[in-house]
Amino acid sequence: MPTLTTPRQLADRFVHDLAALDPSVATGLGLNPQDDRLPDLSPAGHQAKVDLAASVLAELDGLEEAAGADGWDDLERRCATLLRDRLGVQVEAFEAGEHLREIRNIFGPPQAIRQIFSMMPSATEEDWAVIAKRMARVPQAYRSWTKTLDEGIARGLFAAPLQVGTNVDQLTEWVDTQWWHSFISGAPEALQGELVAAADTATAGTVELRDYLRDVYLPASAGTPDAVGAERYRLNARRWMGADLDLQEAYAWGWAEYQRINAEMQEVAEQILPGSSPVEAMRHLDEHGEIIHGVEEVREKLQQMMDQAIEDLDGTHFDIAEPIKRVEAMIAPAGSAAAPYYSRPSIDFSRPGRTWLPTMGRTEFPMYDLVSTWYHEGVPGHHLQLAQWVHVAPQLSIYQTSLGSSSGATEGWALYAERLMEELGYLDTEARMGYLDCQIMRAIRVVIDIGMHLQLPIPADSPLAPGETWTPELANEFFATHSGRSQDFIDSEIIRYLGWPGQAISYKLGERAWLAGREAAQRAHEERGEEFDLKEWHMAALSLGALGLDDLTRELSAL
Repeated sequence: MPTLTTPRQLADRFVHDLAALDPSVATGLGLNPQDDRLPDLSPAGHQAKVDLAASVLAELDGLEEAAGADGWDDLERRCATLLRDRLGVQVEAFEAGEHLREIRNIFGPPQAIRQIFSMMPSATEEDWAVIAKRMARVPQAYRSWTKTLDEGIARGLFAAPLQVGTNVDQLTEWVDTQWWHSFISGAPEALQGELVAAADTATAGTVELRDYLRDVYLPASAGTPDAVGAERYRLNARRWMGADLDLQEAYAWGWAEYQRINAEMQEVAEQILPGSSPVEAMRHLDEHGEIIHGVEEVREKLQQMMDQAIEDLDGTHFDIAEPIKRVEAMIAPAGSAAAPYYSRPSIDFSRPGRTWLPTMGRTEFPMYDLVSTWYHEGVPGHHLQLAQWVHVAPQLSIYQTSLGSSSGATEGWALYAERLMEELGYLDTEARMGYLDCQIMRAIRVVIDIGMHLQLPIPADSPLAPGETWTPELANEFFATHSGRSQDFIDSEIIRYLGWPGQAISYKLGERAWLAGREAAQRAHEERGEEFDLKEWHMAALSLGALGLDDLTRELSAL
């Protein structure tokens, strides 16, 4: 094994070592395409990964001691800081037993197992043969997870019943819609026998997991509160954001943002439907605004939006490399949570970046609330940032441009991207209402996510239940009063926040960091008598790779 001398070399070796332990990492990055394993989600599997993280931190200590205080340039310094932050909080979360109760309605272990198949290559018979072998291992992977949940039961560490019941419903939908069989429907005829048998096995494994959660885990978890409390909340905020937050300050700031955006929405509502409230104006747009009819038709519309944004922004506000110009709009599989999402390209761009729209059974799609969302998920949002990271990975490290990322920097950029398109004049009145609806949703997230988990009092100037303590029911009512989203979406969001504490606040707080960094960089240029080139700043910022939120504004300000 070659001698490691820099943090970036250590980071890259860590990625390959982790990919050997966790095949979902390999598939996500596009490594080892013939790997037919699924992750080991058992206590032993979690222990192996945390042992690897701890060993890398120890090696990093040795590298730092050998290099001396001034031995690293900015690239190495940023990589070392990122490794310490991300791996350090991973070890801390493991020691706190967070992995023993990781049940949520989005990006949890069952969802991650299913998503692996959406990221696998499927162009050849050989590819489908690998899919068949891997699909047959689904029950084994799910059983490994139930071992971890059993350890949580033994240690008295539970997920809340709301999260468990939601997973039961999701797994039931996967079974009822025959998701595993629908996934293989386009496979080569020669392999259909093997693939159908694998899909049967995966379906049986899904039923087995569903029944375990319903019949064993759910009764055991009875009485577990939805709120996680301040200590667990701070830990999870560091996991998802790379930030050690002043939660009271963030709560107060989120409330002020809600009030500011709500006032703007009142003005736009008056333009759309005089005399209406913002929600009434959005209900009007649901019926009388631009509406796309048909699932394939809306997918094509979203694809056209992203293609047009690339054409318009390349050379003006970004320099977009050729591989990044390919991005695919996709329809999310049945049984997904309500929120749209993005999946990254493989490290060789053989699998492009993809945006995913959950239809929730709909066939008609008002566009006012999709325009800004697709600037967020696609271009210039997640796709430009995360695909640019893939593009610059050889200059940084694979870790800095993939596994080391956290929500504060990525979701913050995506929200900044929505605002940028508003600044550039891309939003008409309808789309601006949708943009503000997205903005107020993210501000409300800060308020109710912190408020529910810390059981804080509702502000005295609230139009709903001032002075009462936040509960999921009050949070749902408050959200619905101020949002154009459907009740199904809002219900799904509240469940998401309760099961993923500290993640939902990363959007608005991340945007705050990006805006503060841009403002500070522009001010520094002006003080030096230099012209501030926004395109140059964008590309430098997107080429930094992953940063924790505590480090982001400082690094952006120096560009």
